[in-house]
Amino acid sequence: MIYRPILSTIFAATFATASMADEVNVYSHRQPDLIKPLTAAFTKATGIEVNVAYLDKGLVERLLAEGDRSPADVILTVDISRLAGAVEAGVTQSVASAVMEANIPADFRDPDGHWWGLTTRARVVYASRDRVAEGEITTYEDLADPKWAGRICTRSGTHAYMTGLTAAVIKHLGEDGAKIWLEGLRANLARRPQGNDRAQIKAIWAGECDISLGNTYYMGAMLANPDQVEWANSVRIDFPHFVGGGTHVNVSGVAMTKSAPNYDSALKFMEYLTSPQAQEIYGETNNEYPIAPGSKPSDLVSSWGSFTPDPVNLMDLARLRADALRITQESDYDG
Repeated sequence: MIYRPILSTIFAATFATASMADEVNVYSHRQPDLIKPLTAAFTKATGIEVNVAYLDKGLVERLLAEGDRSPADVILTVDISRLAGAVEAGVTQSVASAVMEANIPADFRDPDGHWWGLTTRARVVYASRDRVAEGEITTYEDLADPKWAGRICTRSGTHAYMTGLTAAVIKHLGEDGAKIWLEGLRANLARRPQGNDRAQIKAIWAGECDISLGNTYYMGAMLANPDQVEWANSVRIDFPHFVGGGTHVNVSGVAMTKSAPNYDSALKFMEYLTSPQAQEIYGETNNEYPIAPGSKPSDLVSSWGSFTPDPVNLMDLARLRADALRITQESDYDG
């Protein structure tokens, strides 16, 4: 197995030189170690080698610069904004596959076949075990209620995870309703938005606030970190929902690049990634939820509880992200 977690142009030249029919070249937003169990299982089953180049930033920009000469066959990334951005930049191609259509529900794939979801993470409430009663939080709309004044912590409202949730609020309440919601949420903040999702949970542990918004997989990350276990144990995960809807989720996904020099092998890899078995491996490694029919989350993820995903196509939310960012800035959410 070959892994090349390099940001220089060297890996592109290496891919191009080593290109052969029985390999797949992957540009990954996630570190190779997080997808190594998947690539190893695929190679064992098919004999097709998987070469991974880790790109924390600039993945789309690199594909644009490389154009038709790009050695990349597949991109693996997180967040609907990144997937939609790749499609909008013209660096992906539509893929038709009965296998993938059977494995991925329509709400979790691009209607035109440009990207396919693999696992989801929910945007949930982390609540203090000591200061917030179970069942006290039920809906996202409730977070704007004045009863939470001075009790909520969040990261910047302009971060992709927050604008994704705000886009979902627009989908449910309309832009005017979303503005009112943002203003109410802002009024309930215990402090100016700052830090990442885990920093909010640390603030709950420290008594600075009682609830925060965060992605589910951070609980797994904290429990695996001896320095953060105490933070994790101070909170529980509550799954809010929209009135008349479900819990907001985001996605980790895969797409075929426009160039894809190893198309047939890449298609086999994508079909494997969408299989229930592969999704369960990926979900357990990343503490996320597999979405293929019949697949199950890990015991740890299952222990956090169950929820009903909001029944909207994520591309609908992607189209609303610019509006979400605009009204976040207009509301001066970050203060």
